[in-house]
Amino acid sequence: MLLIGGGGREHALAWKLKQSRRLGKLWTSGSSNAGLAKLGTPCPIEMNAKDAFRIQRWCDTNDIHLVVIGPEGPLAAGLTDVLQSAKRMVFGPTKAGAQLEADKAFAKQLMRQASIPTAEGRAFTDTESARAFVLARPEDQWVIKASGLAAGKGVIVCETISEALDAIDRMLVQREFGEAGATIIIEEKLQGQEVSVLALVDGRTISILDPCQDHKQRDEGDSGPNTGGMGAYCPTPVVDAPTMRAIEQQILLPVVDALRRDGIEYRGVLYAGLMLTPGGPKVLEFNCRFGDPECQPLMMRLRGDLVEILWATAAGILDQVDFDFDPRVAVCVVMCSAGYPGQYEKGKAITGIEEAEALSGDTGEIVVFHAGTTTNQTGQLVTNGGRVLGVTALADDLHSARDLANAACERIHFEGAFWRRDIGDRVLART
Repeated sequence: MLLIGGGGREHALAWKLKQSRRLGKLWTSGSSNAGLAKLGTPCPIEMNAKDAFRIQRWCDTNDIHLVVIGPEGPLAAGLTDVLQSAKRMVFGPTKAGAQLEADKAFAKQLMRQASIPTAEGRAFTDTESARAFVLARPEDQWVIKASGLAAGKGVIVCETISEALDAIDRMLVQREFGEAGATIIIEEKLQGQEVSVLALVDGRTISILDPCQDHKQRDEGDSGPNTGGMGAYCPTPVVDAPTMRAIEQQILLPVVDALRRDGIEYRGVLYAGLMLTPGGPKVLEFNCRFGDPECQPLMMRLRGDLVEILWATAAGILDQVDFDFDPRVAVCVVMCSAGYPGQYEKGKAITGIEEAEALSGDTGEIVVFHAGTTTNQTGQLVTNGGRVLGVTALADDLHSARDLANAACERIHFEGAFWRRDIGDRVLART
């Protein structure tokens, strides 16, 4: 197998893959991630879709049977199209399918055509047209999104007209998000609980995973700038059985059918970021891969052979494998570098991971997944990114799992470390 990607999501996938009786040799492309380095053999070449022949030759030489693509970038670049063959399966949608995440304007149009409930919005490439649209509705609140890939940071929630105009300027004039923000989406701000529902799709079969709740804002109380994710837990009780049926019938099945009508057979993870509004669930965004940090609690709870599950999804035989989830609750708390999601320093020494994982016992289990880590020239574990570690706890209930994860975070030290201690509060505060 070849696992592409070097973040916390990929460390969680590798951790689960290593438990499979079907796994032979695991190659990884995220060689700088210190956690991944302990689980697989680093791939010696760069996984760049533009260098198709070299990658294909390397996979053939090393007898790679299954490729699992973790991040959205390689999927959007068409790496699945390059690597899939009669002898090799690839878990992850083709470039055409990955447009669901890589091009929010494309996704918005697809949802309109399929009558999928979503926030009202329009796409703009011209600054003056975008400003005029907002100024014509001064009483409304807006969410401004970069249409392209922006590493989970290209969304600005605006409470006032001035904030909306500033967001338009940052994207279309200052080009803060580069080409990803050359087209922007301006849409209404929805109210309600935000949830993540992920499903495995093999082109014709959909298997819905337990719902998660992510926490995007940097600071406690859901305040501060948006990030790639400060923590997540699974399952979330805010999605009851009737709501899940509505999500399946009104959102997941229609989008897969709409893609098929466009000649796109979608295979991989379909991630629906949803707002549970008073009028029912509405789509905020689609992603074409496992969420990060949603993947960490999902892998902690998954009961089944991940190699078999991913192979069956890529091969179009998902209905032939069985899996379920541990009934306990998993919480992932992300430890970050000072300054994130803005500028931050790297190379800060990390200690205490062994002490954190030693908290596993009768009250629950702790696994520390590496995201932005590496080892320096002396072999010391150091920070290498904004989101550094995903400290993940499995316990009997949400409150216990969060307390255990926070206690584990207290055992880990690096200069400037911070994390949100209130993951799950949206639910716990109500109960």
